[in-house]
Amino acid sequence: MGLTKKFTILHSNDMHGDFLAEVKAGSGKLIGGLALLSGYVNKVRREEKNVLYVIAGDMLQGSLIDSEYQGISTMEIMNYLAPDVVSLGNHEFDYGLPQLLFLEKMANFPIVTANLYIKQYHKRLMKPYLIVPKDGFDLMFIGILTDKVIDAVRKDKLVGSFISLEDAAHEVGIITDAYQNLDIDLTVLLTHIGYDSDIELAKLLKPEWGVDMIIGGHSHTILQQPAFVNNVLIAQAGVGTNQIGRFDITVDDDTNSIVEWKWQLIPIEEGIAEPDLRLKQYIDTFADEVDRKYNTIICKFTDTLTHPSRTVETSLGNLFADALAETAESDVMLVGSGAIRSQELGPAVTLKDYRACFPYADFLSRFIIDGAQLKRIFTHIMRPENRNSEGECYQVNGKIRAVYDNTAHNLISLSFNNAPVVDAQTYSIGLIGYHILNSAAFLNITNEELIARCPPKVIATNVAEALEEYLKTHQNIGRKVEGRMTYQ
Repeated sequence: MGLTKKFTILHSNDMHGDFLAEVKAGSGKLIGGLALLSGYVNKVRREEKNVLYVIAGDMLQGSLIDSEYQGISTMEIMNYLAPDVVSLGNHEFDYGLPQLLFLEKMANFPIVTANLYIKQYHKRLMKPYLIVPKDGFDLMFIGILTDKVIDAVRKDKLVGSFISLEDAAHEVGIITDAYQNLDIDLTVLLTHIGYDSDIELAKLLKPEWGVDMIIGGHSHTILQQPAFVNNVLIAQAGVGTNQIGRFDITVDDDTNSIVEWKWQLIPIEEGIAEPDLRLKQYIDTFADEVDRKYNTIICKFTDTLTHPSRTVETSLGNLFADALAETAESDVMLVGSGAIRSQELGPAVTLKDYRACFPYADFLSRFIIDGAQLKRIFTHIMRPENRNSEGECYQVNGKIRAVYDNTAHNLISLSFNNAPVVDAQTYSIGLIGYHILNSAAFLNITNEELIARCPPKVIATNVAEALEEYLKTHQNIGRKVEGRMTYQ
């Protein structure tokens, strides 16, 4: 064994503008929030010699503070946290590509992404990697992004990504091959592709490339311990700021590999460190402005409505789908589960809570399709391989009942208004812009098929405002989970 050095790598992912601490149910203790998280990072930086703090994508989107300032507030706050390196997530593109490029210029920290290209010129949009010299060792961080980003920027024809895992692995190979002679001691992939894809990516990596770790995001996975696949450690730290991942590793300079490691998922809660009060004061300047503008009640639900998971029917999803179906006067309404950003809402709903819950200012259109096409859509969105942390799942309005056979992988039945859907009969369907632009991949129906019978009817140019208006004029409403899409 050659010269060894110890390093501590702290890692977050999918923070989603989760800036403020909250009270833990049943304990009265504060958990999460950037003041406590920053306090813990500062504490570890004081206690340990070689500390790096990294973020694996999706700093943006999920709080009203973030959306109100179009990510600018988040970048200012992240500058305060001073991560050593960050990779992009798909939600970094939510405010558009020009805004992302502006935010990247604001960042006082390096942002790496290797597999995002300006297609026409075959040039990478971002810096692909970062080599960090630390205590005489060289540590390389390479960013890898999910193909979901292409769904988000589909209007921009110049931008493309190597969307297969094989091509992502190839990108890693290109970079590591180019820098073999630099004697890189530790190679870390900062990915935002989801835990299952991280495992598949690890299997594709050649030993000669020297990848030691994958620190990931996107699937919001909570782990007991990292996976170890093809001699690559794979970790992720859930979602938000209620926890942080911590690797304590020993690296061998001769073999350029990890010879000892320990990983913990550290809960960010009162007592773990002194909160960073200056950061809290800084965040409060944004929060106070948002509170003044948005802290008014727009409606009251009959109960607290919940959205605990994007892969299942939820009471909050049912209400939103019903409301938009009524607004669009459509037979069928599909609302992307991922567009609902809060796990619960109500019974009193403030404008602040609503805007944080449903932030996307997208358009809503109504199309006419036949029953056979409708069955094809539901067969596609209900398939098991779509119902994971990386698929595109939906909430549907109450006039629909769909039953799917998980074993046979087929749709058993689909009914509208208690009557079976007829192949040759026509039905109206409401869709939000993001899903229209990506209809072939998400719904298994092309744009050409959607408009074949008649031009689409634009119902709203801003679906979030249309839904807000509905809620303001419909008081004391509620919904239950009632088996709109079920599985056998």
